Amino acid sequence: MFWFKKKKKDISKNPFYNESNSLVLYFKCDKCGEKFRSYLRKGYDFSTSYEGKAVYVINKEYVGSKCSEKINLIAEFDGNYRLLNFELLGGTPISKDDFMEE
Repeated sequence: MFWFKKKKKDISKNPFYNESNSLVLYFKCDKCGEKFRSYLRKGYDFSTSYEGKAVYVINKEYVGSKCSEKINLIAEFDGNYRLLNFELLGGTPISKDDFMEE
């Protein structure tokens, strides 16, 4: 018997979903509203950072098919791939449920 509901994910603090050996980010373009899903593989897509508290860094650029607006993702992670801070320029993080509904 469950009395507690599952707490909804706060995507404003951490928009990354942990799926097996990757982190998944769902977001949409601020200009045209096109939805994106980005799989970031641990050990391949992450760069090692030698400055500050961050151990891993992501610096990606996305361009959709509906418009030519560039969306930049800059994120820093600790050694266990926990998010320290992130910035998504030109896009807004959305939940996995928002991405799945059309």
